[in-house]
Amino acid sequence: MSGEAITVARPYAEAVFRKAEEDGTLDAWSEMLALLAALAEEPVLAGVIANPLYDRGQLAQLIQDIAGERLSTEGGNLVRLLAENGRLPVLPEIQALYEELKAESQRTLNVTVRSAYELASKQEQDLAAALSEKLGRKVTISSEQDPGLIGGVHIRAGDLVIDGSVKGRLAQLANELGI
Repeated sequence: MSGEAITVARPYAEAVFRKAEEDGTLDAWSEMLALLAALAEEPVLAGVIANPLYDRGQLAQLIQDIAGERLSTEGGNLVRLLAENGRLPVLPEIQALYEELKAESQRTLNVTVRSAYELASKQEQDLAAALSEKLGRKVTISSEQDPGLIGGVHIRAGDLVIDGSVKGRLAQLANELGI
């Protein structure tokens, strides 16, 4: 996400979040924004969105037609507003910022765990419980396998990074030794 795109997307994400929270439709908006972000990132449609020769009203209608019934009236209003203001390209940033606001309000945190070997479900549960206790939030783990780590785990939880991998420790040791 570029800084300028985030700056442009933030007011839209915050407005959508406030409306969704007020109406109790946080999950519905998550689904709609995920769909709209996917449409905005689809190569052919992204080219159409970026082309200034297309009429903005027709562009909004095209996106609404593609989304169909998966888009509520308010979702359609958002698409029209974004199209009118030439902001459709920032839909992925709006969606990402919205999800951050939603996670913050629900006190949840998505954690990415990379390990050299596949984690057993019991290990994931234990790790989630320990992180949940440490961070004071409900933790959802998504794990990835990265044989380049040699051993151990690399954990990313928002801005927090815990590198307990062998590769990371070797790099730290090399740095300390000035190698």
